[in-house]
Amino acid sequence: MSAIALQYPSLPRLTRRGRLARFLLVLSLTVVLGAGFAMRAGAGVSVHNSPSSYVTVVVAPGETLWSIASTASGRGDVQAMVDEIMSINSLSMPDVSAGQALRVPA
Repeated sequence: MSAIALQYPSLPRLTRRGRLARFLLVLSLTVVLGAGFAMRAGAGVSVHNSPSSYVTVVVAPGETLWSIASTASGRGDVQAMVDEIMSINSLSMPDVSAGQALRVPA
């Protein structure tokens, strides 16, 4: 019996330039897909709508964060304003003391 040898056509070898082109193509597709998934997941969405200007308010004796927020919000949602003032000033508790300077949205 004789053996029959099958020869498959060999694939062309990539040069250094070809490997670099393939790498850049895969990298760019990865970046585009990653950006698409990030936008879809809401990664580019702002957490809160921050106004462009703030007013510095010094807390008077007997004043509370609620009273400052009610003055600043006018007839708006006072609780939302309290939360925003706490977020802007990095307060963990709504306790304020006399003489403390707070940034309040204008």
